[in-house]
Amino acid sequence: MHAVILTGGKQYRVKAGDVLSVEKLEADAGHRVQFDKVLLVEDGDNVLIGTPFLPSAMVRAEVLENYKGDKVLIFKKKKTKQFRRTRGHRQLLTRIKVERVFPDTTTASPEELRVEPPAPRPAPPAPAPAPKKVHAPAPKAAKPKEAPKAAKPKAPEKAAAKKKETKPPAKAAKAKRAGKE
Repeated sequence: MHAVILTGGKQYRVKAGDVLSVEKLEADAGHRVQFDKVLLVEDGDNVLIGTPFLPSAMVRAEVLENYKGDKVLIFKKKKTKQFRRTRGHRQLLTRIKVERVFPDTTTASPEELRVEPPAPRPAPPAPAPAPKKVHAPAPKAAKPKEAPKAAKPKAPEKAAAKKKETKPPAKAAKAKRAGKE
């Protein structure tokens, strides 16, 4: 018995015992999943075709593992613009093993149709806050305070000497230059 199922936007032709990789499913390894979007069921000469899906058909499978596919490299280049980009991508996939194809679920027993719901994933434990380090400032040694030093008055003789040492006026420099010529 063969069936054509739709999952992850792709169609797969499956039969009992097939192992195939499909787009990632939200189930952990060991859980069972069911595919309700069955497009076609073939049982010998009896062929059932859905419009687009068969309302009472189902395929049951077991999740073997969740994994990443092979790396696909994407390389873009524009010849004269000095533009090159290389990117890589690894698709998330789920490997499943088809257990049984049900052409009509109304005739199957509830035990046969039973599928374990995916167990809710426990929330990751909250990280413990880092213990705060309390550093008390070291007590400062008491220093005796000194009285501020009084500014010393400048001697009037030095101030007068500095004024005399200044450059001569610009007119005198021009007169010297004129004499040299």
